[in-house]
Amino acid sequence: MYKINEIFYSLQGEGANTGTAAVFVRFSGCNLQCEFCDTDHAEGKLMTALDIVDAVARYTAAPLVVLTGGEPALFIDNDLVSLLHDTGKTVAIETNGTSFLPVGIDWVTLSPKTGVEGGELKPLILSRCNELKVVYTGQDLSQYDHITAEHRFLQPCYVDDEEQRRHNIDITVEAVKQHPEWRLSLQTHRLIGIR
Repeated sequence: MYKINEIFYSLQGEGANTGTAAVFVRFSGCNLQCEFCDTDHAEGKLMTALDIVDAVARYTAAPLVVLTGGEPALFIDNDLVSLLHDTGKTVAIETNGTSFLPVGIDWVTLSPKTGVEGGELKPLILSRCNELKVVYTGQDLSQYDHITAEHRFLQPCYVDDEEQRRHNIDITVEAVKQHPEWRLSLQTHRLIGIR
């Protein structure tokens, strides 16, 4: 059984797959306590792997399924990944990198929370990914130099306070200008008002 916060169909709003139609499987539960987390971990219902696959398979047009959270790596296993592949979709994960991943995941988005309040409760153990996406609050970028990634993204930390949000955007833009090996990632789903 897996505790699922929600399963929904939308567009990937951030990173290298921005704009791609995707089914999102949001798991409840995390091993970190980041102050900006947008998942209510108290919410969720228990589902079997077949329940999850049935829900994902309803969205036949979607080429991608994104396992997100919370921290999905705490819950997923080889069987679930294999069953999701049976739907014909590419399987992606968004992970904080503090747990090992099962085999067969097609796309790994590593979003380490080191340097973020509440994000250093567990050590980062992953060092390879397809994309490295750092929620930027001004932390030292050299701490990510050891991570091998095809793409490197800095994403301004989204907060409700408009003045702080603008500040986070400004420092992220400046960081990308100072470190052009990184690219800016915006949460386009927030900008256009979709989930």
